[in-house]
Amino acid sequence: MDPFAVIILGGTAGLVIALLLLGRFSSGSGAEHARLGPARSAAPEVQSEIDDLDQMLAAANARRRARGKPELTEHSLRAEIAQETALAHRRGADDAGDLELAQMLDAKNARRLSKGLSPLGLEEYKRQVEGPM
Repeated sequence: MDPFAVIILGGTAGLVIALLLLGRFSSGSGAEHARLGPARSAAPEVQSEIDDLDQMLAAANARRRARGKPELTEHSLRAEIAQETALAHRRGADDAGDLELAQMLDAKNARRLSKGLSPLGLEEYKRQVEGPM
């Protein structure tokens, strides 16, 4: 066998054996040696978020007191946010309904124009669609 091949194969085999022995007889795990793990625990992060929210609420209440308005509590703030969210959803649904109605009116007017009839206005079309109430 070629001396170069013996040296390369022997060196590679020696390196593999040395790494296996090192892993077998070393204390602890590889994660401990590499210091792998959570960089921060969750408890300080949660406490930091709670402190931030308390500070923001205190600052908002200071401004409200200066204007003569009642202070906010967490519960009243949550209720106000829920009310605003519901209102935004209703507005979005109304906007979607108006858009759909406008698209239907455009299609109806295109058909009316192709028949030689005059186009309908939005209010007139709403009355036709909604019918007598």
